Amino acid sequence: MKIGIVQCACQDNAAHHINKLITLIRQAASRGAKLVVMQELHNTRYFCQVENPDYFDLAESIPGPSTERFGQLAKELGVVIVTSLFERRAAGLYHNTAVVIEKDGTIAGKYRKMHIPDDPAYYEKFYFTPGDLGFHPIQTSVGRLGVQVCWDQWYPEGARLMALQGAELLIYPTAIGYESSDTPEEQERQREAWMTVQRGHAVANGLPVIAVNRTGHEPDPSGQTNGIQFWGSSFVAGPQGEILYQAPKNEEVVQVVDIDLQRCENVRRWWPFLRDRRIEEFGNLSKRFID
Repeated sequence: MKIGIVQCACQDNAAHHINKLITLIRQAASRGAKLVVMQELHNTRYFCQVENPDYFDLAESIPGPSTERFGQLAKELGVVIVTSLFERRAAGLYHNTAVVIEKDGTIAGKYRKMHIPDDPAYYEKFYFTPGDLGFHPIQTSVGRLGVQVCWDQWYPEGARLMALQGAELLIYPTAIGYESSDTPEEQERQREAWMTVQRGHAVANGLPVIAVNRTGHEPDPSGQTNGIQFWGSSFVAGPQGEILYQAPKNEEVVQVVDIDLQRCENVRRWWPFLRDRRIEEFGNLSKRFID
């Protein structure tokens, strides 16, 4: 299967930026992509650098304007699109939500981000209610997609639950970058840790991983920090954690990557991790900590 990834820098003008995204998706489809994955909260700049109630106006309903527009595009191109939206569920109730659009333009399913960070420049708890849809793959015409969002990618439990329900791909729309006060060495350790933990999910579950991050610098609207330099590095890993493609740190990229799903089946036969799990001993995993 041919997978398209879209790594780009976000612009101030949301309408122009969405037009840009549509152009990039068209490029991926013209190269044969049957599934196109975009980055986290791709319609706008990453507004969570500050706590500002005015930014709730960026949220939209699902279905809504974005699912309508990307749905029309998916139907026109005959591709499945993984979007990442700021969802307004009700007044005072908002989510960070990935929506998978089927190739006929309908909504195949959605996933609400479960793990919500609250760190300097990533004040997501101010905006997003933790997801309540659980970890369930979304069935599409190109397979069962185990979609999660950004901070979820650090937790092996979500990846495993997706795998146990038949996910064929693990997909992570992402917005992550460097803290400007960290040393270059620390910044690189963080970026490599980000890749390593997700490659571990690929190995442990025998599944490909697709992680699509933003690139470029986005200033802090409050001026209190130096903003975020998103580290790009979007990548596709195979079922043994091997890197099939890795994007540059500082460039916009539209890339189409071939994934051999039959090879994933073979890897699981060679390394039958699911067979050998001692599930009767895992009950304590549901606890916060074991004293």
